[in-house]
Amino acid sequence: MALRFFNTLTRATEEFAPIAAPAVGMYCCGPTVYDFGHIGNFRTFVFSDLVRRHLEFRGFAVNHVMNITDVEDKIIRRVHETGLDLREYTRQYIDAFLQDLDALGCRRPHQMPRATDHIAAMLRLIARLMERGLAYRAADGSVYFSIDKYRAAERWPGCACRYGQLVNLNLEEQRPAGPVKADEYDKEHVADFALWKARVPEDGGVFWESPWGPGRPGWHIECSAMSLEILGDGFDLHVGGEDLAFPHHEDEIAQSEGAGGLAGGLWEARRPFVKYWLHAAHLLVEGRKMSKSLGNYFTVRDLLARGFTGRDVRQLLISAHYRETFNFTLDGLEGARTALARIDECTGKLRELAGPAIAAPAPALVEAFTAALDDDLNVSKAWGVVFDWVRDTNRALAGGELDPTRAAAELAAWGTVDGVLGLGGRPSAEAPAEALALVEARTAAKKAKDFARADAIRGELKALGWTIEDTAKGPKLKRI
Repeated sequence: MALRFFNTLTRATEEFAPIAAPAVGMYCCGPTVYDFGHIGNFRTFVFSDLVRRHLEFRGFAVNHVMNITDVEDKIIRRVHETGLDLREYTRQYIDAFLQDLDALGCRRPHQMPRATDHIAAMLRLIARLMERGLAYRAADGSVYFSIDKYRAAERWPGCACRYGQLVNLNLEEQRPAGPVKADEYDKEHVADFALWKARVPEDGGVFWESPWGPGRPGWHIECSAMSLEILGDGFDLHVGGEDLAFPHHEDEIAQSEGAGGLAGGLWEARRPFVKYWLHAAHLLVEGRKMSKSLGNYFTVRDLLARGFTGRDVRQLLISAHYRETFNFTLDGLEGARTALARIDECTGKLRELAGPAIAAPAPALVEAFTAALDDDLNVSKAWGVVFDWVRDTNRALAGGELDPTRAAAELAAWGTVDGVLGLGGRPSAEAPAEALALVEARTAAKKAKDFARADAIRGELKALGWTIEDTAKGPKLKRI
């Protein structure tokens, strides 16, 4: 079965055929670093990591680019409030984002361009739009993209530009009174949007020189310029949350295709800005939209502070199909912890039985798992495959049906699957001296046939966060 994705651009599930296979250019809208990222942001980032991992598993050479928005309205307000330099202010949140990405087992993107390092490319793109008559300079010196002129233009002979490729829009009923300068605006509005914002006193020292006067870029032009500069005029895959489809991604398409790319390559090749668009659905928390006032607003570090691991969070975030609205709950995290414990217990037994044996991955698990993810990343079906395998493997282990070589093959199969899921093994934890002393005391109590004391010790170990399992090789401590 071929790899297929639901393409928001065509509103259909299509076979994935990159422009220059096996190379794949993949862009993901990254964080706006004015604060710590919340769990809704990280659903998209973990999803993009899953996309990349599966593509690499399927033999594609992915160039994964994720931008960092380090200049926009909210950031400038925070810089003004704190009195910090822009670079100094954003650095702390960039560092925190990378730490959170690592905690969730995400592979770091190959390139993470900062908007402030690509101002020159943004100015080039705006200049191309001005030359084509698709942008205009307002009285305050700001430069805006004209939706009407874009709709009347041609990207190449016989191909009229269309605004509303990702979402269905009623352009006439959704127009505001005038152009919109803010980076974020009412999502019901179809508006001429700012490409370049003229400097105002509130900007302080955050500005750059341009042919249209001092100012700074609008949010939408940043992603177009960075993706085109790094991945070229027209690339394979753009990933993001569905909240960005309009206006952000729609505006990216308009300005990129209106300009023909940074070097006119889109017109020459007669191809779109991006071939495939993948959007992850909204994340609810405890059944409601996330809000600090509702007390259901969580950052990754909030969850880690509650005793959950990055593995727990990642497992829950990829437990449902990416196009389904997902309800993230603390009970769900407990369930993720339990699910991971089942896998860890099974693979631990396989590892013990396999010993030094090495074998090629058993095909059944890998083939069924691959078929599930090839179907538009049907991770729900893939998890069903995984837990069927856990059940069947545990039965085979209990029935003595596996020898070391077959155990090694099943373990290798799990390793292949986990290379896509990105869960990794449970972090090793050394039992504290107190727990080890209780194990010895329990062994002594059992020898003395003081079973009441032995049972009581099991409870004391549980209070310390450990459980004990009696095996043929003696008692074994396991972290709960």
